[in-house]
Amino acid sequence: MADRGTAAPALIRMVQASHTVTLEQLPGLIAEHAAAAGMHDTAVYVVDIRETVLRRLTGRGRDAAGGGEEFTVHGSLPGQAYQRVEVLAESGWDGAPGGRRRWWVAITDGVERLGVLRADTDTDDEPTRDALRDLASTTALLLLSKRSFSDSYARLVRTEAMNVAAEMQWNLTPPTAYAGHDVTVGAVMEPAYQVGGDAFDYAVAGTTLHLSVFDAMGHDTTAGITANVAVAACRNARRQGASLIETSEQVERVLLEQFSTSRYVTGILADLDMASGRLSWVNRGHHLPVLIRENRWTTELACPPAGPMGADLRLPVTQRTEQLQPGDRLLLYTDGVVEARDVRGAEFGRDRFVDFIRRQHAGRHTLHETLRRLMAAVLDHNDGRLADDATVLLAEWRGSDHRGLTP
Repeated sequence: MADRGTAAPALIRMVQASHTVTLEQLPGLIAEHAAAAGMHDTAVYVVDIRETVLRRLTGRGRDAAGGGEEFTVHGSLPGQAYQRVEVLAESGWDGAPGGRRRWWVAITDGVERLGVLRADTDTDDEPTRDALRDLASTTALLLLSKRSFSDSYARLVRTEAMNVAAEMQWNLTPPTAYAGHDVTVGAVMEPAYQVGGDAFDYAVAGTTLHLSVFDAMGHDTTAGITANVAVAACRNARRQGASLIETSEQVERVLLEQFSTSRYVTGILADLDMASGRLSWVNRGHHLPVLIRENRWTTELACPPAGPMGADLRLPVTQRTEQLQPGDRLLLYTDGVVEARDVRGAEFGRDRFVDFIRRQHAGRHTLHETLRRLMAAVLDHNDGRLADDATVLLAEWRGSDHRGLTP
């Protein structure tokens, strides 16, 4: 019988045993300790970078996909568990003695969705579901502890070859999902395997959430290097206590030192006081941030552009502020989102972009599921291939309302 009382000691022992195992050894470790807690025939499936397929982690190194064993995120029961972040059971179990029910559980770290877990149990009740959630949560921590230095994990979550610029960007950026201190953050970046000069960044320091989006000139490896230098210079300045204006000026100085005026980066740098909802930002030649309030009212947050960082235009940098209300959503994005064109040359456009976010939110999807669906729609609009990088960074401030912060 699976329940929290019997599962807890087994999960503790699993964590204790995990410290010296490799990613390839995780499936066996999880199966062994899960069985001791009444959860049998377990399997772990991780999601690819684009969140289109769930691939089984088999423990066979380079062939970690298990000879192609995978499920689509759209149109499968495991995919539904992933999208909805729920515990879902397969049909066909009649509760007869000796029979087992098969479950699919989303593997999440906070709001970052890593994949799904499969397990069979002899019981079908709420204590069983609690034990399955605990197993999935512990599995998430084990995956996170191994993935940063595992080439097997990197191969498993890729469905096509990746260029050097994308290799740099995905190793530079923070996770695409975060929740804490009354705020949820999500990000997407396409083309995932051929990204050039786009980059996003966020970080938390006390009650301050730092947000930034960069769009470097060009769409090649040098553009990727430029974006990497911009993000590193931004992090370096803010970690030394620089203001938003000072940080953007430091990014400009570093880019000029490295590239003279041959390379430049547009961007938005923003700070959100998560305690009060006070938002501050500067605009360096970039698309203005969009604010969505009550899922009905939208506006661009005006700020005089100071010119791209690295262009050496020497324009004054202006910092603006806005008081957010609980539930407000802030959109930072690059031009590849709104300028994606269909076969007739029609742009995806800002209005369609914002309306998509609003409609998906009204459909009660999580912020991160909304972004997954948004980028699928942008790619579909452009016949599956983007001419420019497209990046979205979306933050939702909940004030003191913690309900729904995590699925």
